[in-house]
Amino acid sequence: MAPAAINTKLEGHNYLINMLPPIHSPHAVSRLRTARLARSPKPFSARGGWLKERCAGCRLAITHCLCNLRPKVATRAGMCLLMSDIEALKPSNTGWLIADVVADTFAFEWTRTAVDPALLALLADPQWQPLVVYPGEFVEAARVVQAIPSLAQPSSAVPDKRPLFILLDGTWAEAGKMFRKSPYLDGFPMLSLNPDQPSRYKLRRSKRDDLHCTSEVAALCLEIASEPRAAQTLAAYLDVFIHHYLQGKYQSPVDLESDAHQRLRELRTLGPIVGQAG
Repeated sequence: MAPAAINTKLEGHNYLINMLPPIHSPHAVSRLRTARLARSPKPFSARGGWLKERCAGCRLAITHCLCNLRPKVATRAGMCLLMSDIEALKPSNTGWLIADVVADTFAFEWTRTAVDPALLALLADPQWQPLVVYPGEFVEAARVVQAIPSLAQPSSAVPDKRPLFILLDGTWAEAGKMFRKSPYLDGFPMLSLNPDQPSRYKLRRSKRDDLHCTSEVAALCLEIASEPRAAQTLAAYLDVFIHHYLQGKYQSPVDLESDAHQRLRELRTLGPIVGQAG
């Protein structure tokens, strides 16, 4: 499909949208989603079923496509997403945003009975220092860390490994099950986060006020990894995603001058963002 300006009338508004074709190679979460859809005996229907046609590049309403705002920031840190069965299929999933921003994002479907050999190979790769991100209250204190070991105790005699944050992507109950039933993670340090701000995520209900979405957790991890530019970009991108998602849900136009859009633009003016779509 060639780029085209589509004038769409929403709730009495004339909304001019610059529609761009997908120009990005599918990232890890996108590939996982495609593989999961291929195994599904019937089409996946998101909860509520309020939207039938979505952009394949961002999963949002075609009229509220986010693809031309997608940033990518160079990072030393990597992200490893262990995703519950249908998490990659959900349009509200924010692990997708992490893969948009952080080039070294890996995604695997979690099952109790089998482990992807590629996941085990990644965890054994000597360039990475895997850290399981999970509340420290659920394990022995000796395993819990508040900082990345290689940054807290630098040593020129030992090659500095890159942090690989292991994020359990699913509902709180699913994340707990993944944590308890993944013995191959037991030997890695556990990074326990202590957010000082409540979650800004508004797309799913939670019974706990202290829970944050996967993208928010990833941004906190990037801060700990001394990558503030990436952390701020991911946080701003999440806010833009939430705005587009909710405006599309309620058939309202996107406000390109919203605080979230302005923050994302300001981060771009700080210097080039690797792989940025124009």
